[in-house]
Amino acid sequence: DEKEPEKPAEILPEVAVYLSLLVLNAFIGADMLDAAQSAAESLVALVETLNRRTLDPLTSKAYFYLSLVHEKKGSLASIRTLLLSAHRTACLHHDEMGQATLLNLLLRNLLSQNLVEQAYKLVSKTNFPEKASNNQFCRYLYYTGRISALQLEYGDAYTKLLQSLRKAPQNTAGGFRRTVQKLMVIVQLLMGEVPERSTFNQKEYRTALAPYLVLTQAVRAGDLLRFNDAVAEHAATFKADKTYTLVIRLSHNVIKTGLRRISVSYSRVSMEDICTKLHLDSPQSAEFVCAKAIRDGVIDAVIDHENGWMTSKELSNVYATNDPQRAFHKRINFCLNVHNEAVRAMVYPPVSYKKKSDEKKDDEPTAEEIAKEIEAELAEEE
Repeated sequence: DEKEPEKPAEILPEVAVYLSLLVLNAFIGADMLDAAQSAAESLVALVETLNRRTLDPLTSKAYFYLSLVHEKKGSLASIRTLLLSAHRTACLHHDEMGQATLLNLLLRNLLSQNLVEQAYKLVSKTNFPEKASNNQFCRYLYYTGRISALQLEYGDAYTKLLQSLRKAPQNTAGGFRRTVQKLMVIVQLLMGEVPERSTFNQKEYRTALAPYLVLTQAVRAGDLLRFNDAVAEHAATFKADKTYTLVIRLSHNVIKTGLRRISVSYSRVSMEDICTKLHLDSPQSAEFVCAKAIRDGVIDAVIDHENGWMTSKELSNVYATNDPQRAFHKRINFCLNVHNEAVRAMVYPPVSYKKKSDEKKDDEPTAEEIAKEIEAELAEEE
C-alpha cells in the first residue's frame, strides 16, 4: 500500500514573524533601505491581522524596525498616523511592551520634526507603563527630559536626564550615554551651574564632549567673544547633536556670568567699562543688561542713571539667605525619589501565592492539636 504523503507542518505565526525580523535586520544592516521598507510594511500588515498576545513583543519590534527604516530614509512624518493607531490598539489590548515602544517612537518622531508642543501634549495625555523594560524607560526619560529643556523647565529636565543616565546599561549603549551627557552639560549651563571637570575627562566622553568643554570654559569665564568663537567653530557638531537651539540660549548666561564677576570685583563701575568688558554694542545696552540682572537677582547692585555707573552692594553672608535651604531641599528630593523608585522596583510574591501559603498554614495542625492527639492515643492504650 502506498503511504499518503505527509502534510507539511504548519509554521507558527511567532516563528514566521521572528524569521521575518531576522531578514529585515539583515536588509537594514546591508543598507538595502527600499527592500527593508517593503519587508517592514509587509510584516506590520501581517502582525496587525494576527490577534495573538504571544506576538506582542515581536510586534513592537516590527514597529521599531519600520520607524528605523523611515528615519534613515527621512520620511518619519509619513508613519505618524500609523504609530498613533498602533499605540491606541496596544492600550486597548493592555500590551505594555507595545505601549512603551510605540510611545517612544512617537516622541522620537515628533522631536525629529521639532514638534515640541505636540510632543509635550502627548506626554501629558499618556501614561508610561510601569512594567516596561528598563531600556524603554531610559529612552522615555531622555525624550521627556529633552522636551522639558526645550520648554525652559531646566530643573525637571536635568532630573530626568540624570535618572536616564543612571538607569542606562553601563557596559553597552555607549552612544546613548554620550547623547544624554551632551544634553546634560547644556542643561547644567542653562541652570547656571558648571559641570565637573571629571565629566569631560572620562575616557568614553573625552572626544565626544570636546566641543562642549570649550563651550563650558567660555561660559565659566563670562567671555562673550570666546563663546561666539566656540559656537561658530563647532556649530556643525551642535546641529548634528540637535543641541544648537539650547546652545544659542547660553549667550544670556555668558553675559550674566561676566556681569557677576564685574560686580564682585568692583564696588563701582561705569557703563562704558561694562560695555567694553562684556563686548556689548553700547552703554545703553549695558545699562539694560544690568537692570535686568538686578531684577532677576543675579547681582545685588544699584544703577545711578545720572552719573552712568553701577554701584555694587556689600556681599552678605550666604548662610543668612535661603540658598542653603534650597540646596538641602534639592538633595532631599533626590534621595526620596531614589527611595520611591527602589520600592517600586521590588518584586513581591503574587497574591495567589499568599493565599495558597495561608491555606497550607490552616491545614497544618498546631502544636496543641498534636499534643492532644498523643494524649488521646496514650489513653486508649491504657
